[in-house]
Amino acid sequence: MCGILGLYGAGRLDNAEARLKLGLSKLGRRGPDDHGLSSVWLPDGQMHLGHTRLSVIDLTDAAHQPMASRDGRFLLVFNGEIYNYRELRSELQSLGRHVHSASDTEVLLQAWAQWGQAALARLVGMFAFVIFDRETNLLHGARDAFGIKPLYYHQDDRNFCFASEIPAVQALRSFTPALDWQIAYDYLAHGAYDTGERTFFAEVRALPPGHRFTYDLDSQRLDLQRWWSPKIAPVQRLTIDDAAQALRSHLLDSVRLHLRSDVPLGAALSGGLDSSTIVGCMRHLEPEATIHTFSFVAAGDSVSEEQWVDRMTAHVGAVSHKLSITPQELAADLDDMIETQGEPFGSTSIYAQYRVFQLAREHGVTVTLDGQGADELCGGYVGYPGPRVRSLLDEGQWLGAAAFLRDWGRWPGRASLDGFKAAVAEYTSDSAYQTLRRVNGAKACPPWLDGQVLADAGVALRFPRELPPQTAPGRRLVAELARSLHGVGLPGLLRHGDRNSMRFSVESRVPFLTTGLADFLLTLPEEYLVSPQGETKHLLRRAMRGLVPQEVLDRRDKIGFATPEQAWLLQMAPQVREWLRYPLGLPFFRQDEVLKAFDQVVAGQRPFSWQVWRWINFTRWHARHFAE
Repeated sequence: MCGILGLYGAGRLDNAEARLKLGLSKLGRRGPDDHGLSSVWLPDGQMHLGHTRLSVIDLTDAAHQPMASRDGRFLLVFNGEIYNYRELRSELQSLGRHVHSASDTEVLLQAWAQWGQAALARLVGMFAFVIFDRETNLLHGARDAFGIKPLYYHQDDRNFCFASEIPAVQALRSFTPALDWQIAYDYLAHGAYDTGERTFFAEVRALPPGHRFTYDLDSQRLDLQRWWSPKIAPVQRLTIDDAAQALRSHLLDSVRLHLRSDVPLGAALSGGLDSSTIVGCMRHLEPEATIHTFSFVAAGDSVSEEQWVDRMTAHVGAVSHKLSITPQELAADLDDMIETQGEPFGSTSIYAQYRVFQLAREHGVTVTLDGQGADELCGGYVGYPGPRVRSLLDEGQWLGAAAFLRDWGRWPGRASLDGFKAAVAEYTSDSAYQTLRRVNGAKACPPWLDGQVLADAGVALRFPRELPPQTAPGRRLVAELARSLHGVGLPGLLRHGDRNSMRFSVESRVPFLTTGLADFLLTLPEEYLVSPQGETKHLLRRAMRGLVPQEVLDRRDKIGFATPEQAWLLQMAPQVREWLRYPLGLPFFRQDEVLKAFDQVVAGQRPFSWQVWRWINFTRWHARHFAE
């Protein structure tokens, strides 16, 4: 796990050395063990590549980056891990290539030299990398299929730069940043973020998951292409027992690869099914190993997962490390957490994760595994009732759809009416959807935002919505799962995990997120994922029998690293009010209305919602990046 950056300038680059040093310093926590910088002077410009290293595989200097190929043609900077590097190394050696180190970095470099962009489909891992080809004067870059590892870039008429985090991109740009008002509005009004290429910074873009790019240094042309998309067809004709056995085998294979490390590793354990699955697989594969788990527990609160954490650690005989958090600790760490994330985010549950990675580092663990991605691949959360009902209706199963809605609504935290509304939304045009939201009392522009100022600036004041994808009858649920891998939700969760872990120089691995697992799960019959009775992750529960305690498999709730956000923030009300008063100077953000609304929440005159956190997060973040 590392940090990477690069800067190309056609002609003269002012203060290039200072900008590069500043950019590397912004990536220091991503790679505290080593750093490197390579420069290539070209007839019409200059190319610089930089790297900061967290040593995980091959701890020697042989894995130093930037890494050049033996013939000098290719120069690579790489962030992430290639878990199947041993198998690829053997294949490359059989083709006559000589691999001189024990690192996955050299394997990646040799794989690109051998296969070019076709190498991407062979990689099992999480990665963002850029390779400079001196022979063709092209920069090639790629991001893993799910976007586990980040890559941001900026392009103008004569320059191109990229980095693992936005502050490093800004250092390379050496220009005053500007706020993207559309992204700010989407976040403040609707809680939407990390939904596409655009970031909160107007001229910085994220390379989308599963994409690669080519930048031509001669023409200054940037070309983006998708290299991976999830498959949802053809449907596999397996019995559910055979599918469960196959899923178990896929998961064990994935965890086995993710356990490859030359440094100590452990697991982030929330107590839920997903993280318990990973810990259960770890114990099955390593019966005698010491497993360290790291967990947040909300002391004295109904959202605490402690009993489930304890049951899982007792089941596998793990060494459990737990922490609880006070509002005072959140207040003390708030600015550092916001700076760590780089952009605003959804809730204080991110702080619980932040502290879990800190706990892991304090106990000498450099690599953790967790269960991120299981909800999107296995039919989790609340079971996607709208898409599942549409699949049934498209196949003419009217009675089956009605029975599904009835049974789905009997689960804790659900209501059949909500499932019915989700199903109706499947057949609703975007204009009708916007109207129905307003009829139901939702506001596209709350009173603490100036809608006229936003509209005059070209901001679309609407409820964010991705229209249902076109798909074959009976495959609407898996189509939605496939879209969620790159759409709303998972990209934000992966950003949270990457930044929080890197803040403490910990590498976070997510064994559910491999292309092999995705293609297997999304080509199964839909009722294997969400049962006819509305049970989420139906197949995963069956596959994990014996590896995870039955009482965990039978859980009917979902909490994760949930925090008592309302209690925390209301206890901090005086401090919160001071934060919200800080003058941002944004024409569209009515801070007097924000303060009035917050005072109403504190007085019990207005219901508490996640909106309170969004006010806090945005004002503290904006003050940090734009106040001057």
